[in-house]
Amino acid sequence: MRQNRAEGKLVDFNASSPGDAENPDKQNVRLSAILTALQQSGSVSVENLSKDLDVSLVTIRRDLDSLEKQGLLRRTHGGAVSIEPLFYEPFRNDRSFQAQVERFADEKRRIGRAAAALIEDGEIIALTPGTTTTEVIRGLPHNRKITVVTSTVNVAMELSKRKDLDVFVTGGHLRGDWFSLVGPTAAQSLSHLLIRTVFLGADGIDANWGLSCFNTDEAQLNSSMASHAQRKIAVVDHSKFGVVAGWRICPSSDVDILITDSGTTDEMIAPFEEAQIRVIRV
Repeated sequence: MRQNRAEGKLVDFNASSPGDAENPDKQNVRLSAILTALQQSGSVSVENLSKDLDVSLVTIRRDLDSLEKQGLLRRTHGGAVSIEPLFYEPFRNDRSFQAQVERFADEKRRIGRAAAALIEDGEIIALTPGTTTTEVIRGLPHNRKITVVTSTVNVAMELSKRKDLDVFVTGGHLRGDWFSLVGPTAAQSLSHLLIRTVFLGADGIDANWGLSCFNTDEAQLNSSMASHAQRKIAVVDHSKFGVVAGWRICPSSDVDILITDSGTTDEMIAPFEEAQIRVIRV
């Protein structure tokens, strides 16, 4: 491992070329730039990276090979793509994970990247189940010594490729349509954790009722996650505003930051801003 003094990031240089070995700091900067570009667009090309970073095609190919060996991307002909999620969908209905992931996909992606940008070095973070919180983990910064607490099987599967993260998975009973673990065992596993930041997804958000979801077991576990966290960040798209799903996760007053998309109107967010909640629209 070598550390880039400017970036403060650690990158594995075991797969670097002899030509790069004498300039490890320069390679570190390139690898960070490649990962940032990949997070922003989902794919990168060797030709464009070569032009943007002003290095040879051969150097970029070696960089991409190095990152693939570290499990940080998947090589394709002419470039690379983000590690693709592994979804095992037992059945599909209007409220299943796979059905929801297709709704407001661009908005959720923007929300997820904005939320991930707030994570600090060395944090212990937690994420409730959901399609928007899944986008948060896809934007996690690299080599920051982050610990991720999740009750969601699909998140654990995606993060299994990330060798730079510590992942803690709760126990519990599997709720198959959302890949989530629920029940008293899952809640008890959180009792010895001090979570710095929890990212809260929801089926609904209402200024008076708070964040809520349709499943009582889910609401109980998400509420437990929130109670163990020092900072609570809600990540919800505009379609969730004014919706009361029935089972409350936490009141609005507990939320420190609310991240939503540009489709959310000033009128929608006004009550939250009046409650001194920081609102970010992306």
